[in-house]
Amino acid sequence: MPSRELCVYCRRREAVDEYRPFCSERCKMADLGRWLSGDYRVPGQPAAGPEGPDDQDDAPDSTGRGH
Repeated sequence: MPSRELCVYCRRREAVDEYRPFCSERCKMADLGRWLSGDYRVPGQPAAGPEGPDDQDDAPDSTGRGH
């Protein structure tokens, strides 16, 4: 007998192929909202700040002027 795959968001209803692994569009959108609001996070080192190679172009050179 195949095991039922429950909705990963509400855990109350069986997942539906159209919205898998969710049971409905409501659960799918609620989960997306939690990702976008920062409720969910992927474990790891904190991301670096906005510094990068492109930001170096506007930095003053040894003469005190930007590039």
